[in-house]
Amino acid sequence: MPANNVQQLGDTGGPQAWFQSLPLVTRYWFGSALLVTCAANFGFFSPMKLIFLWDSIWDDFEVWRFVTPFMFVGKFDFNTLFALYMLCSFSQRYETEPYNTGAGGGTADYIFALMFGMSAIFVTYPIMGKFMPILPLFARTLTFFVIYVWSKRHPTAPASIWGVEMKAIHLPFAYLVLTVLMGNPYADLLHGIAVGHLFYFLVDVVPIVYGKDVLHTPQFLIDRLGVGAYVPPSEVPGARGGASQGSNVWRPPGRANAPQDPARPARGHDWGSGGQRLGSN
Repeated sequence: MPANNVQQLGDTGGPQAWFQSLPLVTRYWFGSALLVTCAANFGFFSPMKLIFLWDSIWDDFEVWRFVTPFMFVGKFDFNTLFALYMLCSFSQRYETEPYNTGAGGGTADYIFALMFGMSAIFVTYPIMGKFMPILPLFARTLTFFVIYVWSKRHPTAPASIWGVEMKAIHLPFAYLVLTVLMGNPYADLLHGIAVGHLFYFLVDVVPIVYGKDVLHTPQFLIDRLGVGAYVPPSEVPGARGGASQGSNVWRPPGRANAPQDPARPARGHDWGSGGQRLGSN
């Protein structure tokens, strides 16, 4: 093998550099899921303190249960490791180019999609529970929400499962069939696919068929994260008094127009990849 094709661990900066290279939301979600899953398995706290229990939230004000069900993946086994890999991989893929719901297909749009998915999972969980047994843990559910939406956003993108090549549009159902054949629980996968289809229908089908944009990224997310992929403010040496943030000088985040999917240029101006970003000069 030629020497220039051999890449050592030190050449990439190691695991820390890889982790820091992940997109913002994926980095925090994957990091928190890994930390919470390991902590629960090592006995730092009981997994029962992490699951979604409305009575505990209402009576005991255990509000962390709104978040921790999306972080605890499960007990240590192959399925948990595989779920963590899928969470990191597909969150990263979709975060780099999500549906444009008002922030130019950027970080704010991805956060809004996750907010929609989490809210819809909470609302539909009692309904799903009437038809099939489903645990009040939603990390895999939200992961499959992301996988399904990604497959709809990029239907012809190349994908594979255990070496079998296929288009992205078929990937969620291939995973579902494989899970059923292996005898593993699949209700949470179906739940994620159902919520993902609801998001896809509202963000992609309704604007085309009915001419209405019903989902919009909240303005406070756009104001905070800007249009397009979020770039943290960088410190400019020697700069003084920039934007009332000390020596941090950057352009304020841009404001988005009504959401138009950049994948459909015939419906409007394609500004999804050219929006103003924080940190640009």
